[in-house]
Amino acid sequence: MKKIHLLLIKAFVKPFIATFFVVMFILLMFFLFKWIDDLIGKGFEWYTILELMYYASAANVSMALPLSVLLSSIMTFGTLGENYELVAIKSAGISLQKAMRPLLVVILMLTVASFLFSNYMLPKANLKFGSLLYDVRNKKLSFLIKPGVFNNAIPGYSIRVDSKDEDGMLHGIMIYDHKDNSAIPKVILAKQGKMEKTADGKFLILKLKDGVQYEEQAKNSGMYNPRQIFSRRRFKETAPQFDMSSFDPDRTDPNAFGNSTPMLDLKGIVKKRDLLTRQLDTVKTNAIASLTGNFKQFNITKGYTKYKTAPKQLNDVILKDIPNGSRKQSLENATNIVSGIMQNLPNWGPRQTELNREIIFTTIEYQRKFTLAASCILLFFIGAPLGAIIRKGGMGLPVVTAVSFFLIYHIITTVAEKSAKEGNLNPILAMWTAAIVLSPLAAFLTYKATVDSALFDINFYKQLFVKLFKRNKQIA
Repeated sequence: MKKIHLLLIKAFVKPFIATFFVVMFILLMFFLFKWIDDLIGKGFEWYTILELMYYASAANVSMALPLSVLLSSIMTFGTLGENYELVAIKSAGISLQKAMRPLLVVILMLTVASFLFSNYMLPKANLKFGSLLYDVRNKKLSFLIKPGVFNNAIPGYSIRVDSKDEDGMLHGIMIYDHKDNSAIPKVILAKQGKMEKTADGKFLILKLKDGVQYEEQAKNSGMYNPRQIFSRRRFKETAPQFDMSSFDPDRTDPNAFGNSTPMLDLKGIVKKRDLLTRQLDTVKTNAIASLTGNFKQFNITKGYTKYKTAPKQLNDVILKDIPNGSRKQSLENATNIVSGIMQNLPNWGPRQTELNREIIFTTIEYQRKFTLAASCILLFFIGAPLGAIIRKGGMGLPVVTAVSFFLIYHIITTVAEKSAKEGNLNPILAMWTAAIVLSPLAAFLTYKATVDSALFDINFYKQLFVKLFKRNKQIA
């Protein structure tokens, strides 16, 4: 390896590592801002939050890696151009394309690594993240119960315990039941208890032992009644149920299942797409068979006689061709057929639409494995010549330029992906739209950098406007 190659690689690797971790930190802060209400101040252990952040950071690689490649390539060649090192390289007979070759090898290695990461490591990280987030959102009550503190996580109840064991056993339980809004709560005291969830996850069962329940009956009228009814009931064991709908399980990430598409590798996505395709074909076949069964040609002589009859022409008003005695029966039969079709359509239509959306989503996720790798190469061929043209290093102009181009890339990708999910664009074309649109720009910038174009030189444009102004003045 030549010294110039080693110099270029060192000049690229340092800003790449720095920008990668800076971008990852910023994206991680966005994640914390999104889930801060469910994580901070709710009694979770620090390692639970740290683990959740660790798995969430894996999903941010798809944005951090391309942006880091773009920014570091601009900074590398911008610094070389600002320090006139790029001029020295070119004066030694090394063109810009040759100078980019060692970095291109590094980018290709990053491309292969990003593909392997997105195909093997990212699905597992998404599965871990989804399952942990599901547990945090749906089992957070066990985290929220703190000894000596009233907890109001379940609407209508206030729960307090004196102590809590590591296995989840609660001691010294006090429950205030005020869900009836009658200003007269029910009080339940128990020596110990344990929390469990039902199989469907809709209710929380608190198994209490050795306790007593106090209840005061509300007044039946607005008049004062000196004879209030106060009841006290002791129990050895009881198991009150609490509604868990307030925890809103529908808001939980739907990717918290192992069969979710973002949690599958390429082989798993292909198998799922084939399965969905077979299910869609089955739905279509059953719908066609059911519909065609209602439209049969009843012809007694067809296939049973040698006599040939000319087909009968029907007018616009079919009832005119039906005998008077059969018109009522024909209308009733047609009405029954149409009502049967209308009853089955609500089942066929939504199911077919759902399967089509899932197939489109699997195709998008399949192509996403490759677009992440391709984006590194594309943005490198944008950033490297761009840095050679602007000839500015550091974190000023390169950051603004890199963020601008990355926003263009991200917006194009997001809009195309949304159009594909709505069925307005082919999913394969949608995932590669940004690469198709920006590839001519990369080729144009590479050409301009090769010929030492002053594309972003302000002085060049000032001199150009001065010349045009003088020419117009002479003509006038």
